[in-house]
Amino acid sequence: MNIPQIRMESQFAKIAMRQTYAHLEIEQPNAIVSIEQPKAHVSIEMRKGKLTIDQTKAWEQMNMYGPIRAVEKTAEEGKKAIQEGVARRAEQGAQLINIHDEVNYIAELAKENGQRPMKQLNIGFIPEPFSVNIQYKKGTVDVQIEPNKPIISAQINKPEITYHPGNVEVFMERDASLNIDYTNVYEDET
Repeated sequence: MNIPQIRMESQFAKIAMRQTYAHLEIEQPNAIVSIEQPKAHVSIEMRKGKLTIDQTKAWEQMNMYGPIRAVEKTAEEGKKAIQEGVARRAEQGAQLINIHDEVNYIAELAKENGQRPMKQLNIGFIPEPFSVNIQYKKGTVDVQIEPNKPIISAQINKPEITYHPGNVEVFMERDASLNIDYTNVYEDET
């Protein structure tokens, strides 16, 4: 005797996924920078030093005068000589008034006026030390500097960003199936 049988054969469905990953591209272009440095303004003001050498006194000590000074000096010496002569004569006149004294003033005056004084020998062409007057007025230097700041120009470039989105694709790789098969359903009556 054959027993009827049912045979079932099934297959599960199979889902498949295909994934594309997202990716991000970032590119940063360099900034455009220009730097300019203007020159500083410099001004220099200079006053020269002044050297003054006055050797008038040294020349006078060597009896070397200019024409104006020679006339002045001769006039001074003449005036001095006149004053000395007047004073001497006044003094001698006062002595002669006292002629009645026991002193012989006439002989004394004759002796005094009759002899010239001895000349002194001296080297006249070497001036005294420090007879040349030297003066120096120092000069000055005034430096003015006006700096200029640098001129900086910068152009910033934005980053270039490219985004590629990802994707997930879901699909049926295999459908579900069920096969049913019957055996020995009908008996053979023989």
